[in-house]
Amino acid sequence: MTGERLKALVTGGSGGIGAVICRRLGAAGHFVYVHANRRASEAQAVAHALIAAGGAAQAVTFDVTDPAATRAALEAIVEHQAVQILVNNAGIHDDAPFAGMSALQWQRVIDVSIKGFYNVTQPLILPMIRTRWGRVINISSVTSLIGNRGQVNYAAAKGALNAATKALSLEVASRGVTVNAVAPGIIAAGMGEPVLDAAEIADLVPMKRAGSAEDVAHLVGFLASPEAGYITGQIISVNGGMA
Repeated sequence: MTGERLKALVTGGSGGIGAVICRRLGAAGHFVYVHANRRASEAQAVAHALIAAGGAAQAVTFDVTDPAATRAALEAIVEHQAVQILVNNAGIHDDAPFAGMSALQWQRVIDVSIKGFYNVTQPLILPMIRTRWGRVINISSVTSLIGNRGQVNYAAAKGALNAATKALSLEVASRGVTVNAVAPGIIAAGMGEPVLDAAEIADLVPMKRAGSAEDVAHLVGFLASPEAGYITGQIISVNGGMA
C-alpha cells in the first residue's frame, strides 16, 4: 500500500487530538473522513483546512452510539472503496467520585467508547479484510492502565477498549490488518486528560511536562503506515514516562 491514497476515518476528528490526527493522515496522502457528532462545523473546518493544504477530506456527522445511524453513514462511505485506516478516537469524560456517580454518567462514557467501537469498527472490518490490508487504531488513555480518581467510568471504558484491541488483533492478524491502541497521558489539547497546573504535571510526569497532540498523532501516523505492519495487539503509551 506504499504511495497509495487510502481512505481513513477518524472518529471524534473535529477537535483536539482528533484534528491533529486528521492533519497527520492527510499529510501522508490519505483521503480523510473527519467525523463529528454535535460539532459539525468544526469537522467541516478541519476538512476544509486539509483540502486547502492540498489534501482530500470530507466531514461526516453521526452519533457513534446509534447503531442504525452509524451503519447508514458507513455504508455510504465504503460503497466504492473500503476504509483501510480507522482511528477510533471518539470519547467523552463525565467525571465524578464513584460513590456519587450517576447511572447516566457511567453509561454515557461507556457507550461512546465501547458501543462506539463496535458500531464503527464492525461494519468496516470485513471490507478492510477483503483488501488484505488495514489499520485499526484505538485511542485509549493512561487512565486505563494506572487509574485515576474520579474517572472509574472512563478507566473502565478505555480498559475495555484495550481488551477489545488485543482480541480483535488476533482475529485479523493473518489478513493483513493490524489493531493497536494508543494510550495518551497528560496531553495539552482539547478534551485530553484533566487540566492540571505545571507543578502537578511535574510531580506526575517524569519528563516534567504535558505532551502535545502532535506527540500522539505522530505515533498514530506510524501505526497507520506500511512500516508498522508487524506491530499488532499492542497498547502503546504516549505519556512522558508515567508508570
